[in-house]
Amino acid sequence: MPLPILALAIASFCIGTTEFVIMGLLPEVAADLGVSIPSAGLLVTGYALGVVFGAPVIAVATAHMPRKPVLVGLAMLFVVGNLLCAIAPNYWMLMAARVFTAFGHGAFFGIGSVVAASLVPRNKRASAIALMFAGLTLSNILGVPGGTALGEAYGWRATFVAVVGIGLVSVAAIAWLVPAGIAQPSGGGLLGEVRVLGKLQVWLAMLISALASASLFAVFTYIKPYLTDVSGLSTATVTWVLLLFGGGMTIGNIIGGRLADWKLMPTVIGTLLMLALLLVGFAEFGAVAAVAVFIVFLWGLLVFVIVPPLQIRVVEAASEAPNLAATLNQGAFNIGNAAGAWVGGVALSLGVSYANLPLVGAALALLAVAVAVMSQTLDRQLLVTHAAQ
Repeated sequence: MPLPILALAIASFCIGTTEFVIMGLLPEVAADLGVSIPSAGLLVTGYALGVVFGAPVIAVATAHMPRKPVLVGLAMLFVVGNLLCAIAPNYWMLMAARVFTAFGHGAFFGIGSVVAASLVPRNKRASAIALMFAGLTLSNILGVPGGTALGEAYGWRATFVAVVGIGLVSVAAIAWLVPAGIAQPSGGGLLGEVRVLGKLQVWLAMLISALASASLFAVFTYIKPYLTDVSGLSTATVTWVLLLFGGGMTIGNIIGGRLADWKLMPTVIGTLLMLALLLVGFAEFGAVAAVAVFIVFLWGLLVFVIVPPLQIRVVEAASEAPNLAATLNQGAFNIGNAAGAWVGGVALSLGVSYANLPLVGAALALLAVAVAVMSQTLDRQLLVTHAAQ
């Protein structure tokens, strides 16, 4: 792994741990701050909303600035944010600290993906983005369980202090290893960044990202009751199955980068089709415990095969000024997270059983396929038009 991308991966590990570790600490946070567990769960929602609203604000505010100082500043924002989380005296201060921290999330991954892509030859750009995102996937395997165990042993605040330490390492790594002058803003500045948002292909790419994410969270939000009630697994076993899901994510991330460098849109369309089929299989055979466990692993793999291609798709569609669009794509993923969880909840409230909930995810994946096919068709029409001129 090129050292500058390693620096970005360390930061993405820190950010991923920050985002997800709170889920394993909800009982401890709730007991310490005197709130209910559902209220503590809103700390997850607050972070997601911070990502969605913070991404465009930070991207616009930094559109004219050199990329390296921006990345250092965003990594430092996570250090300060996690420190504020660690010392928050009450629930609302912790909520404010979580939202503040989340403001840098989308911008870091958006700008970081543009920087990572600029560090390698054109035919390796998706793989470079995948390497940066490897830190995010590894956070689900190492950071979240490790942070949860630390919080259970020494209190939830100790987890955030540990993340502060990792964040400081990432700040130092970016400052030392990422070259100055890399992936500088376009000459058009903020106006150029906004202008590319007029491109249909940029919006189609972000819509695919949102639908793919919604397909995941419509089911994954309720994966614990699915695995216990439908597949018959114990609560302790579910923890290990979720680690297996994280392992699949890590493998899929690397595969997705390589496939996207080879055939970008066929990778997107083919993977989404396989996701839809897999979720149909989950609904059909999820009651068999061994099959369910294997499907969860494949699900994690396929879910992250799609991430590097979708990020590089946005970067390419907005190639003249990609920073704002790449950042907004991270917001699109998080909109999909929230929308998917909501759609899954509505389906359950309307009487859809846990056993059939994967069919909802499959339907959303097929919608993403339809949008991806439309996008590829537009590409081909454009090539034909250029050839005729």
